[in-house]
Amino acid sequence: MVKKIFNKIAIVTCLTLFLVAPVVASQLYIGARTVDITPELPVAVTGQFHLRIAEVAETPLAATVLVMETRGSSGDLAIIVSCDALYIPTDLVLLVRQRVKKQLPEIDENKIFLNATHTHTAPVLALEGEYLIPKTGVTQVKDYRKFFVDKVSTAIVEAWNDRAPGSVAWGMGYAVAGYNRRIVYSDGTSGMSSKTNLPEFRSFEGSEDHNVNTLFFWDEKGKLVSMVVGVASPSQEVEGRHAVNADFWHPVRTGLKEKYGKDVNVLGWAAAAGDITPHMRYRKDADDRMRNLRKLSRTEELARRIILAVDESFDAVAEERHSAPLFEHHVEELPLPERWVTEKNYLEAKAFVKNAKEQIAEDPKAADALYRMMNWQERTVKRYEKQLENPKQLYPMDLHVIRLGDIAICTNEFELFSDFGIRMIARSKALQTFVIQLAGSSDWGSYLPTQRAVNGGAYSAIIHSNIVGPEGGQVLVDRTVEVIDELWNKEVK
Repeated sequence: MVKKIFNKIAIVTCLTLFLVAPVVASQLYIGARTVDITPELPVAVTGQFHLRIAEVAETPLAATVLVMETRGSSGDLAIIVSCDALYIPTDLVLLVRQRVKKQLPEIDENKIFLNATHTHTAPVLALEGEYLIPKTGVTQVKDYRKFFVDKVSTAIVEAWNDRAPGSVAWGMGYAVAGYNRRIVYSDGTSGMSSKTNLPEFRSFEGSEDHNVNTLFFWDEKGKLVSMVVGVASPSQEVEGRHAVNADFWHPVRTGLKEKYGKDVNVLGWAAAAGDITPHMRYRKDADDRMRNLRKLSRTEELARRIILAVDESFDAVAEERHSAPLFEHHVEELPLPERWVTEKNYLEAKAFVKNAKEQIAEDPKAADALYRMMNWQERTVKRYEKQLENPKQLYPMDLHVIRLGDIAICTNEFELFSDFGIRMIARSKALQTFVIQLAGSSDWGSYLPTQRAVNGGAYSAIIHSNIVGPEGGQVLVDRTVEVIDELWNKEVK
């Protein structure tokens, strides 16, 4: 039945796409802005199960806006905002869209999307469920959200109003900035970020993607105004600190600005990297030796590698600029089948919630360590209860697919396991395909694992970690590739 529903959706969407006007190459207009979104301190930071209060900001946090527009009968637009955040709640995306729409009524606000770099040392953005944050003495979530929406929406409006004719080039380099973190053992089980120096270690579970995808944008006078850097690694090298920190994206941005100009706007995109980490899983001592000889911190070392890849691609493509590329931005709501919650999952989660509530009632301080985990498990309880009412639960996800010349840009809301991203890229008709994960999220930026990961178990592939499972992941891959194919099959004038 679910398959039939998806087939009907695909047919209707296909017909809709092919009935619209053909793709026409026209002048590209671009706008860009970078805005500081560093919170007022102290503030609760997210990315761990226990409460952390940051008293210091080790680096600033940034939100960077890219506006692309073409005009005429087949004109289109895309407004993309890269944010130093763990994930971007969907309700916050809607608030940004609403604010921008009030100031720019002429635009299609659905063509705005925000993506997170996935730093684990940025403020909490979800209104409920993550932590019991003190009511006094720290910046409240509602206040930071208001600050965030104000800053981001203002930056979007300014970038839109400043848009001007420009050109773009796309390139690709390579840098080792992420490693598969799921470890397979001799008994067939998997562990996330677990030990490899054991007799029972057998392999790493999934893929790694060391491509660094780049976009460069110039104004009419030939000044570089913006660049995009896509890396298949979450920015979580300093993930456990009680501090505000943009992780490796800060030295990436500062290093690129030193080379290419202080006014260059740098967007960081995390490609499919749900099973990837910047932490080395083996050969760490040898890597640390080389890093120490270079007198670099770990985030600086990662930045060094990424910047070298950007430099190499820039040198190769800087003269191949496109001022009138084919441009189209497709947006749809894609319903994905939710992962099935078993009765066993339900009973175990219900027992955990009951036990946690009792511990917190006995010792309120225990909430610092238990509250988020308790709510995480309680979500599983609620999902099971919804299943009893409707066994075929669907998770609605905003899918964005952009054609920009020879390249495709596609989004998803998840910490998407790398194999899914590779499936999209390998099947895509585009010369080069950019995958952006964590573009909005209705479920705490949940993981989307492969079947092999689910079979292996462990955090990131257990039921509490996934609102959507492997079946939904393949639906996402198939529909993304289908839309890319449709954009490439259109008549070009």
